[in-house]
Amino acid sequence: MEKGNPFVASLHEVENQLELSLRQAFESLEPKLQPPFSLDIPDPQASLELSRAIVYALLCDSGSSKTHIKLLHALVTDGYAFFTSLLVGTVVELYGKLVDSAKVQLLWLTKEMIDVSSVGLEDLLVSLLRRIGSGDYGDQNVWLCFELVSLFLDKWDCLLEDAPLVLTSALYSFLRLLADHCRVSGIPKLENMKRLEIKFCVKMFREQLRLSLKIGRDLVRLLQDLVHISEFKEIWNDLVCSDVSKIYQLKTSSRYFLLRITPEMETQLRFLLGNVKLGSHKRHQIWFLKKFLLGPEKETVLIDIVRFICCVVHPTNEIIRSEIMPRWAVIGWFLDLCKQNHHVEGRVKLALFYDWLFFDERIDSIMNVEPAALLMLWSIPQYPHITHSLLEFLLHLVDAYDVACRDMIMRGVASAFREIERKGVVQSLDMFLSNPEIATDLKKKLANLLSCHQDIN
Repeated sequence: MEKGNPFVASLHEVENQLELSLRQAFESLEPKLQPPFSLDIPDPQASLELSRAIVYALLCDSGSSKTHIKLLHALVTDGYAFFTSLLVGTVVELYGKLVDSAKVQLLWLTKEMIDVSSVGLEDLLVSLLRRIGSGDYGDQNVWLCFELVSLFLDKWDCLLEDAPLVLTSALYSFLRLLADHCRVSGIPKLENMKRLEIKFCVKMFREQLRLSLKIGRDLVRLLQDLVHISEFKEIWNDLVCSDVSKIYQLKTSSRYFLLRITPEMETQLRFLLGNVKLGSHKRHQIWFLKKFLLGPEKETVLIDIVRFICCVVHPTNEIIRSEIMPRWAVIGWFLDLCKQNHHVEGRVKLALFYDWLFFDERIDSIMNVEPAALLMLWSIPQYPHITHSLLEFLLHLVDAYDVACRDMIMRGVASAFREIERKGVVQSLDMFLSNPEIATDLKKKLANLLSCHQDIN
C-alpha cells in the first residue's frame, strides 16, 4: 500500500472509476488544498473537482482534516449535496477497499455532514448501515456497528430534526442485528455494543413510538425475536395491549428490506434473478454461497435475503416467462441450506410467509406472496415433503402466530390464496386442495380456511 493511499491496492482489479476520479483530482489539485487559499470563486466544474480532491485528502490524512473541511465549507454552494454524494459512492462502491484509517475518517466526515445538515445525509447514513455485515463478528464489523449506534445516540437531536426517517432505518437495522448478537455468547467486545443497541432501540420506542411505527408490520416481526430481553418485554406487552392489528395493516416499505443486504449481495442477487438461466445456475449458486454464506452464524442473513427477494425483487413479465431462475427456486435453495438450523429455518419461513398473514389485495402486492405459492406448487411432483412442510408451517401460523388476531390472519391467508388464483399465479386452488401428494389433514385445514373466509365476506 502506498503511503497516504486510503485504498488497499490490488494488482488484479481494474481501478474503480470513482476511486480513479478522486485520486486524479487530488493529484492535480493538491497544492490548492493548502493555505493560503485562493480568493477566486471557482467555476462549477472546478468546484466539483475540488470536492473530489477534498474527499480524497480527508480520507488520506486525519492530521489536516480541519484545514480541508474549512476549505470545503468555503467552497460549498449546493448544501453539500455533491460532496455527500461522493461519500455515498465511496461507501457503496469502495468501502471494502478502504484502509482502517480511512474508515475512521469516513465516520468523522459523516458526523460533520450531520452537523451541517447536508443534502443527501439520509442516503449516506443508510449506505453505512448496509455495511454492517450479518453474522460477522470480526473486529472491523463490530467496530462499524459500535460506531454507528454511538453516532445515532450522540446525534439524536440533530437527526430527529433534520432526518427523522433515518432513525427508523437505524431502528430496523439494530433490532435485526440485536437478535443475532443476543444469540452469540463468549465474545466480550459484543457486550458493550449490545448495551448501546438496546439503549438506542428502547429510546426510539419510548420517545418516538409514532415514528417507530412507520416501519410497519415488520416491526412486530423484529421485536418478537427480542421479547426475551427484559428491556423489550414491557415494550412488547404495550404493543400487544394496544391495537396491534393496525400495525399489521401497515405494509413495510421495501427500502427497509435493503438495510440488511450489502450492496455487493444485492448486485449478485439481482444478477442471479435477472440473468442466470436454470441449468446453468449451479456455479453461480456455489459462488454466492462461498462469497456470502460460509462461516459461523452467516446463515442468519438468509432471513433478510428471503424478505428482500419477496418484497423488493419483482421480476418483469418477460423474465417470469423466460428460462431465468425464478425467485421460488432460489428461495427453495436457501431453505435447503438452513434446514439443519431449526431456529434460522423457522425465521426464514416466517420471512417468506409474513405478508400472507395480513394480505390485503388493496395494498399488498401479489408479487410478495407469489414465491411461496410457486415453491409449494412446483415442489409437489418431486419434492412433496417441501410442500407439506411449507403448508403445515403456514397453517400453524394461522392458528398460533397471534391468537388475538386470528380472524384477521385467517382472512389474510385466505385472501392471498384467492388472489394467486385470481391473478393466474396458479391455475386453480384445486392443485392444492385435490392433490393426492398433499396430506389429507392439510387439505382439510386449507379447505376449512378458505370456506371460513368466504363466510366472513
